[in-house]
Amino acid sequence: MSERAPTLEDVAREAGVSRATVSRVVNGVRNVAPDIQEVVRRAIERTGYRPNRAARFLVTHRTETVALVISGTGDAFAARVFADPFFGRVVNGVVSCLRARAMHPVILVAESESARRQVVDYLSQGTADGALVVTMQAADPLAAMLTATKIPTVVFGRPEPGLDVSYVDLRQADGARLAAGHLLARGCRRIATVCGPRALPAARERLEGFRTALAAAGVGEVPVAEGTFTVDSGAAAMSRLLAEHPDIDGVFAANDMMAHGACQLLRERGKRVPQDVAVVGFDDSSVAVAYRPFLTTVRQPVEQMAGEMAGLLAEHIQGTRTEPTAVFFAPELVVRDSA
Repeated sequence: MSERAPTLEDVAREAGVSRATVSRVVNGVRNVAPDIQEVVRRAIERTGYRPNRAARFLVTHRTETVALVISGTGDAFAARVFADPFFGRVVNGVVSCLRARAMHPVILVAESESARRQVVDYLSQGTADGALVVTMQAADPLAAMLTATKIPTVVFGRPEPGLDVSYVDLRQADGARLAAGHLLARGCRRIATVCGPRALPAARERLEGFRTALAAAGVGEVPVAEGTFTVDSGAAAMSRLLAEHPDIDGVFAANDMMAHGACQLLRERGKRVPQDVAVVGFDDSSVAVAYRPFLTTVRQPVEQMAGEMAGLLAEHIQGTRTEPTAVFFAPELVVRDSA
């Protein structure tokens, strides 16, 4: 005969509190003192109690599931998502935060308008308690579509103007200024940049911050070639820059993948990095230390940002946060071999 599963009463006896108190803690009700919550959680661990999710849903009307939606465009978008280390870091940060709250993510990819409508329809049925949106598309309508249906939503990156939604972001221009200052300190004066898609707010802010910092230092013209945050686009942009400005001695690429592509192209053209051309990337992703030379880059704390995003959403779901909130993170220069 199998051993009896622990009950709320067992947890209550172990914790020395009432069954009602244990029920409030298990169901996330807010009017329980933090020290009592901790006593109950420890009693749950000791007894091995596992809540009945179906019964819990009837009380809280929550699934304890969150949708992490990666939104973009193009037939190959889904394949790119799983190849880009940025998205892996987002998932890692989200999972770590949600696990501590006994919540679980489901990953959805919305690569088209019809896919975005399907996501909204799916979430409108109560299949998840809220949505975390990460987009690689300018003027992406998904966050607005979700908030219009009253689905709790938090966005990674600055949303479109006029959209009242919580979000986390990096001080993008500050990061670009760090890159500019480092190249100038190395003695670079013929400096160019491989920017991201200028339709994206983060790409625009990085470009504007870089240009502003160089202008303040007396560097006027800054050659620009646009990429799409991929290795191949970084190489192609670097090729265009060299064709028009063969004397370039410093390059800022708006993400590490494009910086890696730029380094590849420079080697193919017989240019030494950093002796002939110094290269600075952005993100401090796994790509930064996957190839030689190791990239000097601007660190974006993606895992922490994603964790904060998930934490904000949990608070909106639980009702402890009701107003849209913006949280900004500071960038950090990480100096390695490429500059």
